Amino acid sequence: MDGEVAPEDVEALRGADDVDVCIVDIRNPSSYARGHIPGSRNVPLPELANAVESLPDADRVVTVCPHGKSSVQAARLIASYEGVDAPVESMAGGLTAYDGEVTTGTDDADAGSTDGPTAPF
Repeated sequence: MDGEVAPEDVEALRGADDVDVCIVDIRNPSSYARGHIPGSRNVPLPELANAVESLPDADRVVTVCPHGKSSVQAARLIASYEGVDAPVESMAGGLTAYDGEVTTGTDDADAGSTDGPTAPF
């Protein structure tokens, strides 16, 4: 893992034309559907080990969770995989610290799940 990245820097990365960023949201599908960073990929933490190889090549990888704690573990897991050459960072403070654009809904078939609490993050 390459450390943490501030939420405002994640928003800036999203808008940068010269940086390809892969944002990995590790919450369950129903939480993701209630609100997520546009363009992020929903890979729930329990499924992450099996999904690392399917993540796209990117200049940077940022993991996201509600409070920035579980995403540190997710970033460490991703960075530990052979073939992951991009910097892998956790978003500091998680989604509760993020003031950028948030999208609701998802194309994921599991989005209608009732798993988890009803809070947005």
